[in-house]
Amino acid sequence: MPSIEVDGKTYETDEEGYLTNLADWNKEIANYIAQTENINMTEQHWEVINFLREYFEEYQIAPAVRVLTKAIGKKLGPEKGNSEYLYSLFPYGPGKQACKIGGLPKPTGCV
Repeated sequence: MPSIEVDGKTYETDEEGYLTNLADWNKEIANYIAQTENINMTEQHWEVINFLREYFEEYQIAPAVRVLTKAIGKKLGPEKGNSEYLYSLFPYGPGKQACKIGGLPKPTGCV
């Protein structure tokens, strides 16, 4: 099984790099995965990551991009609840990339 090593500890991932054990996630792992995705984490990135983790905790599912965009717009405002903003933070797909960094499973419907 694939894995990543962060601070001397090994964490199992699936073949696409998503953590297999959601409880393993922490900010150091998030920063490590973000680096591998060429993302320099800012407060705006963390806002989306934290939103996704709260959403997952409540609904037990990682939202697809359209649902994510709408939900972020409701909670954080229309200037953040749009594809342009989210893709500026996560260029390889806000749902897919943000979920990976956030230690969540790949959203349903993502290829």
